[in-house]
Amino acid sequence: MKRISHNTYATVFGVVYLGLMTNLLLLASCLPLVVLLVITDPALSWPMLAVVAPLCAPGITAAFATFRAHGEGENQVVRTFIRSWKRSWRKALALGTVVVAALVVVLVDVRFFAPLQAGVAVVPVLGVLTVLLLAAGLVAFAALAEEPDASLRSIARAAVFLSVRRWWLSLVSLAALALQAGLFVAMPAIAIGLTSAPALYLAWANARYLLRPVLGDPEPQTV
Repeated sequence: MKRISHNTYATVFGVVYLGLMTNLLLLASCLPLVVLLVITDPALSWPMLAVVAPLCAPGITAAFATFRAHGEGENQVVRTFIRSWKRSWRKALALGTVVVAALVVVLVDVRFFAPLQAGVAVVPVLGVLTVLLLAAGLVAFAALAEEPDASLRSIARAAVFLSVRRWWLSLVSLAALALQAGLFVAMPAIAIGLTSAPALYLAWANARYLLRPVLGDPEPQTV
């Protein structure tokens, strides 16, 4: 039998370490939200959840930066995560606050219009707007991870446009995160300890692909 090379072992170990350590760092950066989700009923505690949810934005941005650095050969996961968190936390927190605030407004409107006759026309529009906010938010965090010095206005504009331009990739990312949320409800330990990083990695990979035009990357050639 052919022996597995040392490089293969190192690659597998590096990927496993990236996933597990990123999960741990994400848990630390999102601890207030995770604790509230575990000990309260989200249907009743959603105002508190909305207050602490933006605190996860710097951790998500740092995770995206860590994924990018790992793809470039950087294996210092903890150092990369912390360095990115420190560099981008203000802008990430601002982006997270805007996205969460907009989502709260939209979802409150959905609850208001749902029982009304006008809800037949209004609720689907608000549903599309919810998807757009979530998709653009993911792309914005990926853009901030790539260009921490970019202005929030340029990041937001590019995120909205690009998330709509290739909407099917945005839907794949949101579907993966929806599965992650469902897994968290059913098996919180597995969702927190094992699958958070893979779900976010898929979202980052799609967002990074969407950002190719503004980052100056060439489009992949098809044969």
